[in-house]
Amino acid sequence: MTLQEQINADIITAMKAKDEISLRALRALKSALLLASSETGASDKIPDEQSIKIFQKLAKQRKESFDIFMQNGRTELAEKEKEEIEVIEKYLPKQMDENEIKQALRAVISEAGASSATDFGKVMPLAMKALAGKADGKIISSILKELLA
Repeated sequence: MTLQEQINADIITAMKAKDEISLRALRALKSALLLASSETGASDKIPDEQSIKIFQKLAKQRKESFDIFMQNGRTELAEKEKEEIEVIEKYLPKQMDENEIKQALRAVISEAGASSATDFGKVMPLAMKALAGKADGKIISSILKELLA
């Protein structure tokens, strides 16, 4: 079952359970998938890799909104964003912890033959490709800078 099919099935389950929180988040996911499938040259079936990228983007947007709402004292809106983040994260692969990221980055650095901070531009694209979907780009960047320093 693809992620797209899973979302459709979970929407039906959420509707039957009258789970408004899950339903709101799942509809947002389905909407994003429909937009992606309607783009020029796209097929009706969206591969899981592309779905994961879309879901990560939606989760990131919600995290940014959550931060903004908290800064402005809008806790009721921040709570809605947090609830949606929790639902979206169920469909994302498990994120690596800091130690796992460091190990993976050390392997990428040795493969690339990097030795100093001047090699950052050469290593970063390789690191992003190796850790795609498993870690946030900001975290990868900060740990990579630390390792190359």
